[in-house]
Amino acid sequence: MSEKLVREWKKVFAADLPYVAHELKEAVKPKALILLDGPMGAGKTTFAKSFISDDETLSPSYAVLSETNTVLHADFYRLKEPEEIYHLELQLYLEDKNYFLVEWGKTYLSTILKEVPEEFDLYCLEIEVNSQAQIEDEDKSSFSRNFFLKKLEGY
Repeated sequence: MSEKLVREWKKVFAADLPYVAHELKEAVKPKALILLDGPMGAGKTTFAKSFISDDETLSPSYAVLSETNTVLHADFYRLKEPEEIYHLELQLYLEDKNYFLVEWGKTYLSTILKEVPEEFDLYCLEIEVNSQAQIEDEDKSSFSRNFFLKKLEGY
């Protein structure tokens, strides 16, 4: 099991997200499973919206899976047990997809990998908020973020 840093972006604001998403698509060729990792409020769903270029991307309050064009977006925040992933029938959704973005997926990685076709490469996009105060209920929308794209191998 190894992680190799592929690309990083520092001090990214919301207006910069389309640029980061474009560069990420150049660095990560289809077919790719990309884990979006970061604390609550770091901007995982916001990044997914920018990556998909679709303001209709849903947050964890509404759906576990959101399907648009060639991207499947999953948010596993509300899952309680890894077995719930089997019931989602991910293989059916991923047949014609180039990218599979997964929020809150690290905990369930071994189960996810059993459901994702072998041709999908595995990446993790770590998102951290640049702030001295990382209080859960504080508005983080004006803070910049750092993004670290890592290729995961041997999982």
